[in-house]
Amino acid sequence: MTALKLVIFDVDGTLVDSQGSIVGAMTAAFMGEGLAVPGREKILSIVGLSLDHAVARLVPDLETVQRGRVVEGYKEAFHAARVAGGVAEAPLYPGIREMLEALSADPEVLLGVATGKSRRGLDALIEGHELGQFFVTQQCADDHPSKPHPSMVMTALLETGVEAADAVMVGDTSFDMEMAAVAGVAGLGVSWGYHKPDALRMARRVVDTAHDLPPAIAGFWEKTA
Repeated sequence: MTALKLVIFDVDGTLVDSQGSIVGAMTAAFMGEGLAVPGREKILSIVGLSLDHAVARLVPDLETVQRGRVVEGYKEAFHAARVAGGVAEAPLYPGIREMLEALSADPEVLLGVATGKSRRGLDALIEGHELGQFFVTQQCADDHPSKPHPSMVMTALLETGVEAADAVMVGDTSFDMEMAAVAGVAGLGVSWGYHKPDALRMARRVVDTAHDLPPAIAGFWEKTA
């Protein structure tokens, strides 16, 4: 009997291009507190971290109470933008739906997500893009320490009963690749997200298109067979 396989996807910067919504919400949150707004590149560099960790990295000397207000301001601004603009605020990257359909067609392959998004944000995105049928395990920031802590990956493995050697973490940031390495699963980087490919040094491989993902994933499992 062939062992089940698991592919865990990051969301922002990997499945969806949410940079406009993220930068807009962070800008609103900082302006709401009268703080200097970080540059776009700096904001995108912290995508993937849980919000409190992200804000702390952007402004390390901010006191705890105000940092909490920035976090809440971000959540409110992001939710308001979603209500106003709908799912078009975070479109799927080219080829993502087809890639998910191809992987999920194999009954021995399970799919999941591990994201720094909140449960509310993840649920809205999955519903808006009609992705619910793909993911059997969904890990988010509400239930885990921030990436690169391995909790999300370890929980996904436990929920699915898949061994670490039979799992792959797909993501666009160094946080994703470090999380994968600590959890003992293969890290597969994507070049189209928010960290430059040369930052994905802990990835076992980096691919340039969604079309490249299924064969790259299969290649990992062929090596462990």
